[in-house]
Amino acid sequence: MLRRARVARVVLVAAFLALGGAFFRAQVLRNAEFVLAAESNRLREVPLPGARGIIYDRHGEIIAENLPGYSVSILSPSSDSLKAALRSLSRVIEIDSVQQALALRRYRAAPTRPAVIFNNASFQIVSVLEERRAEFPGLIIQSAPKRYYPDGEAVAALIGYTGEISEAELEKERFTGYKAGQQVGKAGLELQYEERLRGREGQRFVEVDALNRVVRDNGVRPDVPPEAPPPLRTNIDLDLQKYAHSYFGDSLRGAVVAMDPTTGGVLTLYSAPSYDINRFVGGISPSYYRELSSHRYKPMYNRALQGRYPPASTWKLATAVLGLERGLVTMDTRMPQPCTGRYYYGRVFKCWDKRGHGDVTLAQAIAKSCDVYFYQLGLKIGLTNLLAGGVSLGFRDRTGIDLPNENRPFWPATTEYFDREYGPRGWNRSVVLSLSIGQADNAQTPLNMARFYTALATDGRAATPHIVAREPERKQILNLTPAQLKGVQDALSDVVTRGTAAGAQIRGLTIAGKTGTAQMTRQEDAAWFVGYAPADSPKIVVAIIIEEGLHGSTAAKVATKLMERYLKTKLTMSSVTND
Repeated sequence: MLRRARVARVVLVAAFLALGGAFFRAQVLRNAEFVLAAESNRLREVPLPGARGIIYDRHGEIIAENLPGYSVSILSPSSDSLKAALRSLSRVIEIDSVQQALALRRYRAAPTRPAVIFNNASFQIVSVLEERRAEFPGLIIQSAPKRYYPDGEAVAALIGYTGEISEAELEKERFTGYKAGQQVGKAGLELQYEERLRGREGQRFVEVDALNRVVRDNGVRPDVPPEAPPPLRTNIDLDLQKYAHSYFGDSLRGAVVAMDPTTGGVLTLYSAPSYDINRFVGGISPSYYRELSSHRYKPMYNRALQGRYPPASTWKLATAVLGLERGLVTMDTRMPQPCTGRYYYGRVFKCWDKRGHGDVTLAQAIAKSCDVYFYQLGLKIGLTNLLAGGVSLGFRDRTGIDLPNENRPFWPATTEYFDREYGPRGWNRSVVLSLSIGQADNAQTPLNMARFYTALATDGRAATPHIVAREPERKQILNLTPAQLKGVQDALSDVVTRGTAAGAQIRGLTIAGKTGTAQMTRQEDAAWFVGYAPADSPKIVVAIIIEEGLHGSTAAKVATKLMERYLKTKLTMSSVTND
């Protein structure tokens, strides 16, 4: 009996020790863990979207900002529960099948987060839901910053737009840490500088019951406020950007790039036709997206950095530079055959002026844009050297601008290209004539032509274009003596004072540049002008192309108005000759 009592006491002591140890472990050693688990069952984290960084132009004018908005989301314990809630909500407000599918997709990607139904809910929707909030205990309505672009259509080509992060993006390393339903940059600066523009998400907490219904949403736990990043300051001149937009209006198509030639700062980057990026905020409507996608003139195609066009006579300066670098010509050199309006080399190659230009020097040929002169100069240089020279001048390279999706310009590196494209017997050396005047197998972006002319406007160094202010980058691409470079610059001034852009003059100020008329397939000729002002101390380089503008002089008129606007001087227009 006594022995049994002792065994019972030992068992009881051991049991109490085990229970005490378990209680100690649960209440003391693992207290934080179990409290967290209990809190996780009781509390739900509701994200507070962080405002994106404000984007300013060079003068402190707002390009992109944030306005107060509303988001509507719902907490659900399961996808079936969410479907039922969406069906109930759709009897009160309009929720189409696409929005319901998106909400379900967001829930499956992050079941513990509220499934967003409306990223950018209207005040009317919020008002209706607030009145009947008791019917939907899992509903969460909160303020959320909404992206806004005061001059949406004018800045679409450079700013881009934001949108909800996609499932494919969530899998990319760049978007590590992002959650379903968050807004990210999709194009332009918004995409390029996503890491700098992204706001830090905050949190607030709501108390829920076992069915994930919100029972208390105030004072549950202190909120973690969201944080906005520092503003992003650009080189853009918003006034000039808006002026370009107003000039192109609804009728013209093309692109404008304006740069500071000494720093590479992009003053304007515009593509026409444009589109309203504010309609992308909170999710673009399918009808508007279809309208943009099916539009015959492709408004979402950024012609400034993606459009590739024959550079036409604006490229003659490259031919001139290559001839000067090789010592084949000077600015006073005349060609063996004067211009009679045509040149025979296996067949007749015409000059743009049927009357001919006569016996001209290189300087005069640049001013008058004489095709016959440059045909002969191209033959002097030779096809192989011309191709290699175009490569060295950067006509096969992207400019490196701080914007996504820049197209690489096209320029053949060697004659092997022609063998592959046309077959060894399908072409002949006469292709050098067309290449020497900026036609044939040569397609440049307006941005790349602007970059090339920054070298012509300064000391032979091309500036890397950049929209956000940073340390300038310039690369020597012209191997000309100071006297040769001065001769080229004087000839470019003559283009405007007495040549093919004679009407594009600013009173009391000289500008320099080159017109071009690009022969296009399936449409009328495109008009080019690339130039800079003031000619003696350049402050701005402008490259402009107008699709179906017919003559380079048309583009010169627009470029002149842009220069006038930027330089704050008055413009005196006279008749402009055709290129």
